[in-house]
Amino acid sequence: MKKLTKAIALAGVMTAGMTAATSTFAEEVEVSASATVASMYLWRGLDLGNGAAAVSGDLTASIAGAYAGVWTSSGDTTSGNEYDLYIGYGGEVEDFSYDLSVWTYSYPGAGDEGNTFALTDAIVSLGYMGASFSYYYPLAGDESYSYMTLGYGMDAFSATVGMTSSDGDDDYTHLDLSYAYNDSLAFTLSKVVDQETEDSPTAIDDDVRLVVSYSLPISM
Repeated sequence: MKKLTKAIALAGVMTAGMTAATSTFAEEVEVSASATVASMYLWRGLDLGNGAAAVSGDLTASIAGAYAGVWTSSGDTTSGNEYDLYIGYGGEVEDFSYDLSVWTYSYPGAGDEGNTFALTDAIVSLGYMGASFSYYYPLAGDESYSYMTLGYGMDAFSATVGMTSSDGDDDYTHLDLSYAYNDSLAFTLSKVVDQETEDSPTAIDDDVRLVVSYSLPISM
């Protein structure tokens, strides 16, 4: 009887410990989500929706610097609706920040014979105080194409220069100037400021684009 009593007590302690550990793990995992409406689908200085509004949303789970999630959007006129899967790790050391992630951009039905078309990038981002740098290295898809950004932000204002690099002659550079009115409402002016195909029939439209976006967090 004493052995049975001790066994029951030990089982109770182990169960309590497992419950506490599970509870602690659940408390450490953070889940966040948001929804955004934008006046156009602006992507790397280009309007992918030909002026149409875009609706997007995201869901992210994170723990101790690691994170994973999904982002989806409408508004891509050429490839249709999009969903992205991502996983990464990031952190901060005093005024220095870093982030390494892998993103897969998927377009259901946009591939051959109605299959899903997908591209994958590895992204390295570094930041120091208000300055930032990001490099997008292709892992799948057009492996001759890469992209990088340089940015700086102060309070509600930010500026970003984005540059493409490929084996072709269609590289370009764009400049984005943004103002965050509050945590939800933001305005961005974007313009292609330099391109190699400026005098050709395939030149990119370099008109100034104004994007108004409104985002709201979703309670989980």
